Amino acid sequence: LITNMTEIYSTGKVCLNITRNNTCMSLDPDLGNLMSRSRNQDELVWAWRGWRDAVAPPVRGMFQQMVDLLNKGARQHGLGDYGHFERGEYEMGNDFTAVIKKLWTDVKPLYKELHAYVRFQLKKKYAGMSGSGPIPAHLLGNMWAQNWDGIYDMVQPYPDATPLDVTPSLIKQHYTPEKMFKLAQSFFVSIGLDPMPKSFWNKSMLRKPGNKSVVCHASAFDFSKMTSGAIKMCTRLKQEDLITIHHEMGHCEYFLAYKDQPYAYRNGANPGFHEAIGDTIALSVVTPKHLNSVGLLYTLPKGDEASINFLMTQALSHVAPLPFTYLVDQWRWKVLAGEISPSNYNSAWWRMRTLYQGVKPPVARNESDFDPGAKFHIVSNSPYIGYFVSLILQFQFHRALCNLAKHTGPLHECSIYQSKEAGKKFKEMLAAGRSRVWPQTLFKLTGEREMSADPLLEYFAPLRKWLFNYRIKNKYTLGWKQ
Repeated sequence: LITNMTEIYSTGKVCLNITRNNTCMSLDPDLGNLMSRSRNQDELVWAWRGWRDAVAPPVRGMFQQMVDLLNKGARQHGLGDYGHFERGEYEMGNDFTAVIKKLWTDVKPLYKELHAYVRFQLKKKYAGMSGSGPIPAHLLGNMWAQNWDGIYDMVQPYPDATPLDVTPSLIKQHYTPEKMFKLAQSFFVSIGLDPMPKSFWNKSMLRKPGNKSVVCHASAFDFSKMTSGAIKMCTRLKQEDLITIHHEMGHCEYFLAYKDQPYAYRNGANPGFHEAIGDTIALSVVTPKHLNSVGLLYTLPKGDEASINFLMTQALSHVAPLPFTYLVDQWRWKVLAGEISPSNYNSAWWRMRTLYQGVKPPVARNESDFDPGAKFHIVSNSPYIGYFVSLILQFQFHRALCNLAKHTGPLHECSIYQSKEAGKKFKEMLAAGRSRVWPQTLFKLTGEREMSADPLLEYFAPLRKWLFNYRIKNKYTLGWKQ
């Protein structure tokens, strides 16, 4: 069932004259680029609706069958439903649900400030948009409105400041996917982690094949303790993809570090750890100071305006995703528990999208639609809460590593590049794999045994203050009506 659903997803295309030449568009890179670059509402609605019409309704019945089979297996093992099994990966019992709910509560005020600011800016472009309601989901620069990097040009606080996007530099300097991966590897090596072995380069798919359809969703694979694993990615010459490369290579560094553990312990301390490793490194990589040092940012921006612009780019990719990464599995777990029935899959999905994210569909939806099925992780049965946990953990890791690197100054300016002391402690955590309960592993690096949103809030504190003052000055609404 999962194979069939992911096959439908990977081969899905949207075809219409609105593309001007009547060619069919795949999700990656075609529709993804359109969603991030187009400012034409009709074109955005066409792509948004077209993707969902193409891939989601055909998998609805298969998804329902998969839910039944997963629950059947879970009950044979004494669990109430399959969601209990997934949450059990965090070894916290019922406390896990309460912990992540508190973390969401802690970060929600920051998200609401960002949401209100973005809505205020979008309303300048799209006059018919509500200034107090949910944001239409097709206007946020991403097929799922899960991150908002694509609309940075529309919400940039100080448009005249030095540009921070290194995409033009990647193109101008004739970077290739292979060169981007080598650049990522050089950062890991600079802090004392291992280079990727020859098997990695032989087994990885770094470009989209020209002769066949593939799922372009970037993924890392751990084959055995004899190799580092490999990465499958349809790499584009974009800063966004440079960051994704660090994320995926972080998985492979984890594979390498714990390869000598017994098989049962060759995994992340919890699923969120695995997602956080490369993203922790990326928090250093994206600093203007580091990008300037590796020749991708020609001018080093300085001053408060540059800092706020940088923090806005980071917020669009780290704060904007928080509610989406939280709600996807809230929906899945309610489906698995029978609290959401097949007859209201879609209406429940949009209730939760509006409640947590403050977004709404651009066109009317009903139960003949299956919008959750337009997301890869739903049809591949891949748990999503790890991404939420990762967003919290990576800032805890980052602050601890910055302290080890003797960083002084604001947390958002820290890069641990070339800090062997930080890298040594980081590698010790990676090498432990799952041989210890994760609070103990967390403590070894950070001195804390619990997940905390405090480092994330510290990182974005200057931006939060700026957003608050901007809202008071411009008198726009905070929050949204259901």
